[in-house]
Amino acid sequence: MPDLSEDQLARLRLIRSESIGPVTYFQLLARFGSAAAAIEAIPDLAARGGGRPPRLASRAAVEREVDAVARVGARYLFLGQGLYPPLLAELESAPPALIAKGHLVLLDKPAVAMVGARNASAAACRFARGLAGRLGEAGTVIVSGLARGIDTAAHDGALETGTVAVVAGGVDIFYPPENEARQRAIAERGLVLAEQPPGTEPRARHFPSRNRIIAGLAQGTVVVEAAPRSGSLITARLAAEAGREVMAVPGSPLDPRAQGCNQLIREGATLVQNAEDVMEAVNPLRLRPFRQAERTYVPAGVDAAVAAADRDALLALLNATPVPVDELVRQSELATAAVQTILLELELAGRLERHAGGRVSLIP
Repeated sequence: MPDLSEDQLARLRLIRSESIGPVTYFQLLARFGSAAAAIEAIPDLAARGGGRPPRLASRAAVEREVDAVARVGARYLFLGQGLYPPLLAELESAPPALIAKGHLVLLDKPAVAMVGARNASAAACRFARGLAGRLGEAGTVIVSGLARGIDTAAHDGALETGTVAVVAGGVDIFYPPENEARQRAIAERGLVLAEQPPGTEPRARHFPSRNRIIAGLAQGTVVVEAAPRSGSLITARLAAEAGREVMAVPGSPLDPRAQGCNQLIREGATLVQNAEDVMEAVNPLRLRPFRQAERTYVPAGVDAAVAAADRDALLALLNATPVPVDELVRQSELATAAVQTILLELELAGRLERHAGGRVSLIP
């Protein structure tokens, strides 16, 4: 097995455990100081939340995963350690660990994401390929999701200058199948990133998670053809929520594939027609300093201050409708740390679901 520290193995156990997503992971690390201590505390926290403890990933399981990562020629990038992408680290929901295969130097360069329709028109694919090539010649890395259509065209245009493919499954899984040769070429000449372990087949729930990584890696996102309510618009929304530039290529109002882009422009996205428009839009962002994500942590020692009555009061405010955490703080009149502790207990008990935008809901 490759040489990972005990702390890194414990971090993998934590993030691979049931009911533990990035937000919960960060809460646990901050509360208990280390992944190993958090793992020991989880059964008690779940009991306080009124449910059964989540299934924890075993050391043997993560050791098998580590071996699989080595076999496919990849490596781990842990948040807060080493080569983890600093722009991605700004996200509150940043992946605690990434699996990377290829040239990590690309993560040090300015990046723009390009996304769009899977059933894109030939003209849009040609435009995306040319735009990616020109941006690459200007020193910009192109990030996309290796899907059919616009993603594929963007990767092709930037393969010689630098492209990062973020996949929804494992780095060793080729999806869609027709992009196998393309994914292999990107792994050799660019970079392939995955949040899921090797061998993971992409599922529907993995794609929104992949989209947040695409948006988080880049200083701006360009949408080239997208229908309303498409995955590309989800990526654009995530980019906007992260404070990144959102750009869109206008299209004919008669083409349903252009309606999403035209909608974005109407809502304030930057209209782009060439590489110069993109460079002008993202250039000021290159000068901004790295900032750590603003996360509300549960401080040590707060557990004793959470009374049963406080738990009951907060629980009464929750139902199946997602509500912002700060609204729960306001209505409950409890300390933020106490609210976060109770939510953490409920989530570990399998009773709470977290949503985008810092919202939570009870699981029916």
